[in-house]
Amino acid sequence: MKIGIIGGGNIGGALARMASAAGHEVTMGLRNPAAATGDWTVTTMDAAITGADLVVLALPYRALAEALPPLAPALRGKVVIDPSNALNPDLSPMALPDGTSAAEIIAGMLPGAQVVKAFNTIFAANFAPKRLERAGHRLAVFLAGDDKAAVARVADFVASLGFKPVARHTLTAA
Repeated sequence: MKIGIIGGGNIGGALARMASAAGHEVTMGLRNPAAATGDWTVTTMDAAITGADLVVLALPYRALAEALPPLAPALRGKVVIDPSNALNPDLSPMALPDGTSAAEIIAGMLPGAQVVKAFNTIFAANFAPKRLERAGHRLAVFLAGDDKAAVARVADFVASLGFKPVARHTLTAA
């Protein structure tokens, strides 16, 4: 599978390592591609989206309002994984409009994309093969999305990395 990862921080880098090791073709899109390293292609954010089967938005939630509008046309029709959490700089929960989830806000910025919330309950340090099993059980990745086919596609990706996908909710719960 071709995976486009937007952002090269802790989550983006960890997912790139795991996806590459699992045999996926990874392209990481960064604002400054020259500053990156890794065993994957590094390019611009727009180029990482082109041709990707799945796109991971591995940016802090606070950065998405600025980063997504120029990327929205390229993300139309794509399955987009959102691992972000709506947190303030001090890691306290960010206030969101009543009855709205962070994932719904992101989906609203990406018309025509199928947004699936995933990987937001796991610290980057756990994105390693030796950390995926606990007492004989695989580490769970909870999935939420409004498009069942998109959720199934992300579940396949999650399983290919060695996690246990658990799809339970729509974006209203994410």
